[in-house]
Amino acid sequence: MKTIKIYLLLVAAVLLVITSCEEEKVHRAVSNDKTPPQPPTGVTYQPLYGGARFFYDVPNDEDLLSIEAVYTNTQGNSFSFSASYFVDSLDVYGFGDTINYEIGLYAVDRAGNRSTPVNVTVKPLESAISRVIKSLNLKPAFGSFFIDWMNELKQSINIYVDFSYTQNGETKAFTSVFSSNLENDRRFVEDLDLSSEDPVKINVRVSDIYGNISEPVDLGEINLLEDVIIPKNGWFLPLANDTVGGVPQGYGDNVEGRLVSVIDGIIDEGNNLNFMHTGGRGRTGNSADGNMPWNVIIDLGDHYELSRIVTHQRHMDFCGDLCQGQYYRGENVGLYEMFIWDDDTNEWVYVSQNKIEVPVGLSELEIVKKGKEGDMAYMYPDEPKYTKPTRWFRYRAMKGFGGNYTLDNANCLSEITLFGKKAGN
Repeated sequence: MKTIKIYLLLVAAVLLVITSCEEEKVHRAVSNDKTPPQPPTGVTYQPLYGGARFFYDVPNDEDLLSIEAVYTNTQGNSFSFSASYFVDSLDVYGFGDTINYEIGLYAVDRAGNRSTPVNVTVKPLESAISRVIKSLNLKPAFGSFFIDWMNELKQSINIYVDFSYTQNGETKAFTSVFSSNLENDRRFVEDLDLSSEDPVKINVRVSDIYGNISEPVDLGEINLLEDVIIPKNGWFLPLANDTVGGVPQGYGDNVEGRLVSVIDGIIDEGNNLNFMHTGGRGRTGNSADGNMPWNVIIDLGDHYELSRIVTHQRHMDFCGDLCQGQYYRGENVGLYEMFIWDDDTNEWVYVSQNKIEVPVGLSELEIVKKGKEGDMAYMYPDEPKYTKPTRWFRYRAMKGFGGNYTLDNANCLSEITLFGKKAGN
């Protein structure tokens, strides 16, 4: 046993010496090394949209850290990109035009020494912002308009929407700015108090994080669509389990909840308990049939052409505006479908599905404000328009927010508000 202990002590001592030597070697390399590495060799490049991909052979230096590319754009700003010595390629972005750019490629060691540069002249394909501009698609909507675009490289860009209109003889001009790095995105300019007779002129500029910005792109003039809130004083709710077109009305009177609360014009603010609650009785309203989906069926009292819906969630927290409560979580509906009754075919007709997005990057107070404002969706989100005239509307709750909209745990809804116009108007 004594011999084993001595052996283990000797092994530990040897490892300590080796470790100390390695640490000293690294320390000397970082603190005293003044010798730059050899530059990369065999450099070639492939042009990219707004950039270039460099291929090379890394030098055989034991303290090599990375390969770095540096260039200066036409505005005089320098940018650098680096890749680990483990890989044999490096992507460089930020070129704003299809002209020649001079790029310097360096090898960099752990002490921060740079090799002599390998200078390469590259000519990129069209810029990333040029690609975004070509994809811009403007659509009018109800009291608003929206713009779609594609950003294949998923680069961080800014979209500047310059819009103007004349109202009561006065010309008004505004700019909305949207930042995005999504491959496909859509942004709205909303709450414009304009009639369908007031044209809106729209220009768009696109910039990137490398200092490139496009000239204004004229998207022309559009006329917004008009709608109004459909009055609720003529609405009627069938009783729970009563069927319309073979679909049963949902049960909403569990605990403090009441089905009628979804059409009374009062939202739940935490202390007033104004919401419906299924108590897990979905589908047919029978507790044995599972929680979801469930339906709220509304007799509108007359025929209307529908345009939009605003839903309000259960807040369920007595701290009022000071905390998030159940907004965008808890027992609230995160995913739902909409249907209208078609008098010509005597059946329910699917309109669209909407996912209520969970707010990102907002404070708790901002989330509460957003929850109190309600969540708006168009009946036809890609091509805003009115539905066919209908007297009956069906809201079908599909999923809660939990599990990335996969859980059947949504029991509550506070309010449904519909927009549109009376049929024939």
